[in-house]
Amino acid sequence: MMGSMKNILVTGGAGFIGSNLVLALQERYPDSYLVVVDDFRSGDFRNLRGYRGDVVAADVSRLDWQSQFKDVQFDVIFHEASITDTTEHDQRLQVHDNVEGFRRLLEYATPHQMPVVYASSAATYGQGSGRMKEDQAPAPANVYAFAKVQLDNLARQYARRHPSWRIVGVRYFNVYGPREAHKKAAASMVYQLYCQMKAGRRPRVFRAGEQKRDFVYVKDVVAATLSAVNAPASTVYNVGSGQPISFNQVIAELNKCLGTQLEPEYIENPYENFYQTHTEADLTLIHRDLKYQPRKPAEGIADYVALLKGH
Repeated sequence: MMGSMKNILVTGGAGFIGSNLVLALQERYPDSYLVVVDDFRSGDFRNLRGYRGDVVAADVSRLDWQSQFKDVQFDVIFHEASITDTTEHDQRLQVHDNVEGFRRLLEYATPHQMPVVYASSAATYGQGSGRMKEDQAPAPANVYAFAKVQLDNLARQYARRHPSWRIVGVRYFNVYGPREAHKKAAASMVYQLYCQMKAGRRPRVFRAGEQKRDFVYVKDVVAATLSAVNAPASTVYNVGSGQPISFNQVIAELNKCLGTQLEPEYIENPYENFYQTHTEADLTLIHRDLKYQPRKPAEGIADYVALLKGH
């Protein structure tokens, strides 16, 4: 299906994952009509340097989709728009903007059953200690995760009503990589630790640095998101590396890449009540259906540091 893409829409295309996806699509489909919808609350225009497509500056939860796009029929819609700051605790804002944005998009896509690939999140699993599988019950620990659970619920409801329509969720784990700098405090721990260590400071992590994360490189995330268009049916896929590593291990890898020997500085965790101490993606389903093969965390971190040092 990815072979013939004339019209492509990406919401949240100025954000971290969205911009990486948009530029990959532009490279793969240089003659396609490519549209980004983003209100630039959490995105940044600098992420789209070199972009040659159309941009609609709008909030997806308030956009009049039919009026905006009239008779355009998209071959695929990638829905990346979201309030991504997990520490934003305004419950009405989180739930309204994230859920209603997706609902409006699905209503727009329904008449022609335009394929939709949407961003879910590993935050839906809550606090656990083992491998996280797509069919386990959600246990959101904060309102951001709760809103993402509702996206999964909506996708399931629409897919049930329209069995031939493909609505595919990609449940991102802890993504890091180029074009995340604008997120500042919400950027990945890989990036934040790199910045501290590059400046010669001891890297600060929550006590005692043994929290494990399934860090996945954004290049692998983009590959998985593109592949999701070819899913055999509506479903949701974990997108991680499948190899969780601790913050202490990340620091060790960064020391290796930077040629430093900086010891971590341990601090108290102010987010104890909803902080995930372990994330680990079970990749059985996405590997079976889409042949997804992410790189190892050490390889991704080394590639990222090389890019950061180059800039």
